[in-house]
Amino acid sequence: MILSSAEIRSRLAAPADGGRLVITPFADTSLQPASYDLRAEGDISLQPGGCTLVSSLERVELPSDLAATLRCRSSYARRGLLLGGGFVDPGFRGQLTLCLVNMGADAIPLAQGDRVVQMILHEVSGGGHTYEGRYQDSEGVVRAR
Repeated sequence: MILSSAEIRSRLAAPADGGRLVITPFADTSLQPASYDLRAEGDISLQPGGCTLVSSLERVELPSDLAATLRCRSSYARRGLLLGGGFVDPGFRGQLTLCLVNMGADAIPLAQGDRVVQMILHEVSGGGHTYEGRYQDSEGVVRAR
C-alpha cells in the first residue's frame, strides 16, 4: 500500500517505538497527495550528458515497516533529467544521495531547496529485517563505496 499524505503526517507524529517516520527538515510544500518531494541540498548545475550526485536536503529515517521508491519529478523529467537508483530499504537512516543524469540538450540549474525527486512510501508486510548497509547514516553526497 502506498501511503497517503494523511498517513505520512500520522507516521511523522508516531512514537519512536511505534513506526515513526522521520523527514527533517519537513516542508508542507513538499507533501503531495501520495508522496513527499525531496529537495536539493545545494545549488548546482546539471550539465548535459553528465551524471551528478546531489544530496537531499532532508534526512530520512524509515521504520522497519516502510520502504520508499524514488522517482524524478515530471517537471524535470520533461527536460531530460533521469534518476538512477530509486529504492530505499526499511530501516535506512540518513540523507539520500540522488544520482541525476541530464539527458537533455541544456544545463539544468538546481537551487537549494528545489523539489527534484518524489519519495513514494510503501508499507512492507511481514518486515523485520532492516537496512544495515554501508550507506547507513549518510551525510551529504556519498560516492560509491
